[in-house]
Amino acid sequence: MENIMAANAFDTEISETAEALIGSWRQPRQMLQAQTYDAHASIHDDATAQKLGFKGGTIEGPTHFSQFAPLGAQLWGPAWFETGCLSAHYRSVCYEGEEVQAILSKPLPATRQCQIQMVKRDGTEVLRGTASVGEPHAPTALEARLAELKPLTDPVILRDVKVAQTSRRQTVRMAFDQIMGDLYPFSLRRKLAVITENSPYYSGADNPWRRAIIPMEMLSVLFQYRSKDDPLPTRGPAVGLFADQEIRLIKGPLFVDEDYEVEREVVALSGSRRTESAWAKTRVFDKAGAMVATMLLNMATLKDSYAPYEEEYRSLYGAGR
Repeated sequence: MENIMAANAFDTEISETAEALIGSWRQPRQMLQAQTYDAHASIHDDATAQKLGFKGGTIEGPTHFSQFAPLGAQLWGPAWFETGCLSAHYRSVCYEGEEVQAILSKPLPATRQCQIQMVKRDGTEVLRGTASVGEPHAPTALEARLAELKPLTDPVILRDVKVAQTSRRQTVRMAFDQIMGDLYPFSLRRKLAVITENSPYYSGADNPWRRAIIPMEMLSVLFQYRSKDDPLPTRGPAVGLFADQEIRLIKGPLFVDEDYEVEREVVALSGSRRTESAWAKTRVFDKAGAMVATMLLNMATLKDSYAPYEEEYRSLYGAGR
């Protein structure tokens, strides 16, 4: 039954070796050209991205999660849709027109977690991480990464953000034709028209749960939908990008046209030469109050995109960085 169900979920052509399941080459579509936050354009806008040294508007990281869904469904069957988890460190940006391929290394016997990777035609690694179902009894890629992080020192953009800060609870919902706001200026129906791996599970009741389910990449949209209604006290305007992301289903799937409540907590602050990062854990609850999913997101803000960065750094810390 599991194999039949997995086969019905996707029609993706999957190659299998002794070590891995390998998806088809795909060209993800860019849908965030018109995204705005803090009244300015984002990294997904060509002009904004080019000012910061990128070739053009970048494809949003969780767009790539869709290409792993057929691999997870083939490996784990229904459990993938109910307790699946993708935990990824984004390694390089992807532009519209580039082809990428998802690779899932088979787990060791009696384990529930394995390595994932996405590559471009020229071998460039787009992301790496882990996929799992249920309780894998091993750290996910980002749990391991968090444990090794160096704390943020000398913050400028994030100087008012503190670990353990928590947002108020917000009610969120995703309907087929609902435009998901300034952050996500498109609808689920428009996404499904161009999604790299479509499924009848996403558009109707022809699935084991008898309701349309939300694709994993669109869970990122749902969970972030109202984040700007209760934002972190960051300095701006500045441009950020997703550097690390984990979406874990606990009591999935999540359904179209269903109310959920979300709350966010800052769980870590980190930095690099180019970025200041706030790591937020989003917890998602159904109407009965049960936690049904979580998301761990590293929003890395580019220092060079904040005009007074150098001036404020000297003012705060007495010298140039």
